[in-house]
Amino acid sequence: MAAGAVATTLVVLTGTLLVGGRAGDDDGVPTTATSTIVPTTAPSAGTVVADPLALTVLVNKHWRLPPSWEPPDLVEPNVPFTFSEPDPKRFLRQPAAIALASLFAAATEAGTPLAAVSGYRSEQTQADLYELAVSQQGQLQADLHSARPGHSEHQTGLAMDVTSADGSCAVEECFGTSPAGIWVAAHAHTHGFIVRYPPGGEAFTEYSYEPWHLRFVGIEVATMLTEQGLVLEQLAG
Repeated sequence: MAAGAVATTLVVLTGTLLVGGRAGDDDGVPTTATSTIVPTTAPSAGTVVADPLALTVLVNKHWRLPPSWEPPDLVEPNVPFTFSEPDPKRFLRQPAAIALASLFAAATEAGTPLAAVSGYRSEQTQADLYELAVSQQGQLQADLHSARPGHSEHQTGLAMDVTSADGSCAVEECFGTSPAGIWVAAHAHTHGFIVRYPPGGEAFTEYSYEPWHLRFVGIEVATMLTEQGLVLEQLAG
């Protein structure tokens, strides 16, 4: 196996999903899909995705966004945040922002209100954060939880870190065992989101468990992944 490649298993959906964002669809309502399992090998780090606007675009250690790419439809979702000042991290792409407001409303109705922590990040912001993580923890540890510039889901405008409404366990693993975290894990897919880095998925995602990191992929895909216990790396078509 070539250096930088990683073996994985892909689930082929009958539809228009393709790895690296080479197609993709949005948030169709149907929740059933047929699939087959095929072995494959991920490309070496630095492969640029073909369609960064696909809602199912795969951005990870091996697939990256085009240099300095910025989503064209960033808006601020109508949800509470853990901070009050203006900041680009308030923004998401429009379909994700609408879905996030729906998710937050449902969480409030269920008695487990949420707060948003961090959404969109530019490639330069991610570079600064990654460099800081490396300087504080070393590269090996930083790579377990911090994406390199161009490889961050936050740059897609489809990812939002969330926490309980009181701000407790923000960007911490304890969020996963909180009432809000448990509710999110069980219900996020009904609004088109997945917990992107779930427990047990490290062999595929190559990141540590992050119960706070939600990624919008649309209701159909999110439901299929959640019901089958899969991660985004296991999708292809």
